[in-house]
Formats: sequence, structure tokens, C-alpha cells
Amino acid sequence: MGILLRWLVLTAAILVASYLVEGITVHGFWSAFFSAAILGILNAFFRPILILLTLPFTILSFGLFIFVINALLLMMVSGVIPGFEVHGFWSAVFGSLIISIVSWLLGSFVNERGRIEYIDLKKRGKDRWE
Repeated sequence: MGILLRWLVLTAAILVASYLVEGITVHGFWSAFFSAAILGILNAFFRPILILLTLPFTILSFGLFIFVINALLLMMVSGVIPGFEVHGFWSAVFGSLIISIVSWLLGSFVNERGRIEYIDLKKRGKDRWE
């Protein structure tokens, strides 16, 4: 259940990025759904290797080179999935930034077991929240 929920979160992030970035085109939900699957696989297997190989560039750029890695992975997915197109490097950079932010926001509501959760704080006393 958790994998499917995270997959749907990444699908929603891809759809949001295609709506906000002019150079990213998604032709339907299923293209975004399968793009999220391939992007998840690439992020799980190849992203750590690429980060390790480009560690000096990442350190010199104060971590900004990771956006380049994410953009390259997004462009790789667009080459594999029909109906998902990324036109240009900068579209891929901005798209990967938006996908990262939206995935982080939506993923913050999913716990380790794959269930949706939130924290409900109530004010107890003058300066105390529980």
C-alpha cells in the first residue's frame, strides 16, 4: 500500500510540473503514472551512483549539482515513456525542482508504513502545545 501511495504522489508531482513548466508535456494520467514508475526506479538505483560519482562537483556547487542530476534523470524518463516529453535542459531543471518540492510536500503526509497521517496540535496552557 505504501509503495502505491508514494507512486501516486510522484504521479501527482509530475502532473503539477507539466502544468507549471512550459517545456514538460504529459499526454494523460497513464503517461504520468508510468513516468513516475520509471523515475522512481531510476532514483532508487542510478541516482545514488551518480551522486557518488559527481561528489566533487556537488561539493563545489554547494549541492546545486544534484538538480542537474535530477534533470538528467527526468530527461532519461522522457526518452523512454511515450506521452511524456521534456523539451530542453532548463525545462528539466525547473521540472525536477517542482517535482521534488511537490513530492516532499505530499510525501510529508505519508508515514513509514505508507499510511496518511498528520499531527493535530492543541494548545495546552499559555505557551504549551501538545
